[in-house]
Amino acid sequence: MKKLLFLAIGLTLITFMGCKEDRKVADVAGFSQNDSLQKIIAQKDNEINDIMETFNQIEAGFKEINEAENRVSLMKDGEGANRRQQLVENVQFISATMKENRTLIEKLRRQLRESSVKSDNLKKTIENLVAELEEKDNQLQQLRAELDAKNIHIAELDQTISGLNDNVTNLQTESSQKSATIQAQDKQLNTAWFVFGTKKELKEQRIIEGDRVLESNFNKSYFTKIDIRVEKEIKLYSKYAKILTMHPSDSYTLEKDANKQYVLRITNPQIFWSTSKYLVILVK
Repeated sequence: MKKLLFLAIGLTLITFMGCKEDRKVADVAGFSQNDSLQKIIAQKDNEINDIMETFNQIEAGFKEINEAENRVSLMKDGEGANRRQQLVENVQFISATMKENRTLIEKLRRQLRESSVKSDNLKKTIENLVAELEEKDNQLQQLRAELDAKNIHIAELDQTISGLNDNVTNLQTESSQKSATIQAQDKQLNTAWFVFGTKKELKEQRIIEGDRVLESNFNKSYFTKIDIRVEKEIKLYSKYAKILTMHPSDSYTLEKDANKQYVLRITNPQIFWSTSKYLVILVK
């Protein structure tokens, strides 16, 4: 049926070209000096050649599809790893060629729409080509179903599944990264540093300078890092203690233990550390 369709196309174009040639001879005889007419004739020649070239490409594509379908029909009931690989390759080839033919048919439609060549036969032929392509597509889907039933999977499908697995992995990785980021931020928010020492010790570390506290380039490594959610009691091992940094007075207590030495008890960590994440205590 396809060959008859292309024969009809050829006859339509040949008839058109024949009429064109007769007109061309008459025109040249009557208007040998008319260059614009020569350009029109040349344009029509080019349009017809382009249309025929596209038709030939589509016809060649359908021929290759039919040949590949015949190979698949002969192999699909056989056995062996090599046969399975050949089946997969042929089905992939059919799918790719059908995609190419679909593009060529759209090109043909555009050529006919933009061309000065008008023919109802050509329009009808394009409709038949589209119908044939749809039929081939249905046959390909049936073939895939048959091969799947025999556990012969096409690489495109396997790649799709692999892609879905990759997406899941990426989502899991992204989720893990977000969790790690949240944990790091949470840890940072709940981290504080404290130090206690004599006036001499604190001056040596540039933690205090005169009446100023933590205003110069002090030695941060001299501080002890703590988790404010865990560390709520700091033993100062001194009978004298004075907090030098600013912390709300209702968020802590300074009490002496059995040895008459001070112990700092933080009763409300969030409020205590809200004004400063650094705690400096002067002892003697």
